[in-house]
Amino acid sequence: MQRRVAVTGLGIVNPFDDSEAPGSDGANDFFRRIAEGQSALSLYTTEDIPRAISIPAVRCAAFRPEVRLGKALSGMMERFAQLGVAAAFDAWKDAGFSRGSEQAPYPASEAGVAWGTALGGLMAFERGYRDFWQHGKERVAPMSVVLGMNNAAAGHISIQLGLGNSALTYSVACASAASAIGEAFRHIRRGSAKLMLAGGSDATLAYAVVRAWEALKVLAPGDETSAPQACKPFHPDRAGLVLGEGAAALVLEDWDHAVARGARIYAEIAGYGANADHVHLVRPDQNGQVAAMNMALGEAGLSPTEVGYVNAHGTATREGDPIEIAALREVFGAHAKQVAVSATKSAHGHLMGATGAVEALLTVLALYHDTLPPTANLNEVDASCAGVAHVRGTALRGSRVRAALSNSFAFGGSNAVLAFKTTRQ
Repeated sequence: MQRRVAVTGLGIVNPFDDSEAPGSDGANDFFRRIAEGQSALSLYTTEDIPRAISIPAVRCAAFRPEVRLGKALSGMMERFAQLGVAAAFDAWKDAGFSRGSEQAPYPASEAGVAWGTALGGLMAFERGYRDFWQHGKERVAPMSVVLGMNNAAAGHISIQLGLGNSALTYSVACASAASAIGEAFRHIRRGSAKLMLAGGSDATLAYAVVRAWEALKVLAPGDETSAPQACKPFHPDRAGLVLGEGAAALVLEDWDHAVARGARIYAEIAGYGANADHVHLVRPDQNGQVAAMNMALGEAGLSPTEVGYVNAHGTATREGDPIEIAALREVFGAHAKQVAVSATKSAHGHLMGATGAVEALLTVLALYHDTLPPTANLNEVDASCAGVAHVRGTALRGSRVRAALSNSFAFGGSNAVLAFKTTRQ
């Protein structure tokens, strides 16, 4: 029997956090700011050797891991894991659970973790290289391997929350977190677990990472004044993506168990589509995206006309945006002009392996609050991106959307699409 899956907890570490220890309502505050069209983008500058960095970016500047996690625990983690564990703790609390409680919500064997990251603890290894080649040291920090391993976040979450069913890590470039959430959903749907804590985290502003993306010539330019508007998905003047850091987590539960314990249910996750373009390593493919969306719709038991909103992958690249819109037009056909579409990366940047979790969280809250967030900076739509109902300028409220998709399409040709249904009557 295929089980229904509820979303009962949300957690996030995001650039709008303006205190060292934000309250438990961080996810809703983040959604409110995105819905209002606020931008988290700003100019990021460093004096790194051999050449300084100056790019539009998104940073969680107020995040203090020693405050959120404690000095001893945070000292055992690289930044991507610190971000991820903090988001996971917030989602756990939001779901109504307590850390360290003698009465666990589920037996350890029935609750697990699925986490996504594209870069993992890359900063630990970058520090090691700098120690060798810039500072002339003869050894690296003894914890470098443990800090740098991609599964560090999942391992810490599993240990800290007593989740013994699994501690899975997915590294699928930009689709990492969406893949983790989708696979966690399948885990519960087939009865392998009753609860899964799923999400993703990345810290993308390591020096070598920034330089690598610059070399691809896909980063949006900007200065102190223009940086907040640098990311312009679907706009004729779009010039590239904006790198960011952060984390988001969702608690997924077997529907019947969530109802039985009286949990608040934000939405139902009902479908997941994952495939590979098998065409090109970095160029997106319309056919692959269409197939992934259709797969998610099919598993969710949704017809295209039942979907009212899509949180698009929308990275603001010249080539990628039109391909995604063409895929949406193909999937939704004549209904495409009634499907509200927005690309929230315009406001929160591209968090690489964490992005799919952030956008899934926003999609869940869009259904929960009956409010569809806009694509920031979209005062004009490129002709190549027309044919859908772009949400522009301000949020669309009271639309009574019943179902939504969240798209994640990655280098390597990997696609991951999540389908959600509202619980509103």
